[in-house]
Amino acid sequence: MRDLKRRISNALAVHDLTKAGLEVFTPMTQMVMTIGGKRQRRDVPVIQDLLFVHESKQALDPYVETYPTLQYRFQRGKSVNEPMTVRDSDMQRFIHAVGNSDAPLYYKPGEITESMYGKTVRIIGGTLNGFEGRLLSIKGMRKRRLIVEIPSLIAAAVEVEPEFIQPL
Repeated sequence: MRDLKRRISNALAVHDLTKAGLEVFTPMTQMVMTIGGKRQRRDVPVIQDLLFVHESKQALDPYVETYPTLQYRFQRGKSVNEPMTVRDSDMQRFIHAVGNSDAPLYYKPGEITESMYGKTVRIIGGTLNGFEGRLLSIKGMRKRRLIVEIPSLIAAAVEVEPEFIQPL
């Protein structure tokens, strides 16, 4: 879904929908802002209008009508009445990886080039046990990071301990 409120707003749609009892996720990062003359550290969405809601379209329609800044996200080339969806397994994998990482690096579609993809690995042990994917390969980066993606929406690079990495 899309939340058209400004990222510095106090009442984001993610908070409103969570209070309504819906399962909602949006990738967040911390940012230092000056509010009322004071510098504050706040959690803000990584991508301003990106919002994931685990619910059917019929159940979400009343909320879309109630909140004028809440909209469905549609995929180009698909039907007009068919909102964009993400498979449950992909979403749970992404939430698990990002939730267990201290400081994930987020990338928009197209920001990760083919040269940034490193070796294909499997993680054995730790919080990401069983994950398979490719490592992020950036010159000068000392930490090992696994790329976890939701195709065509967002990617995150999460830190992995070197002793848990098994090359494939």
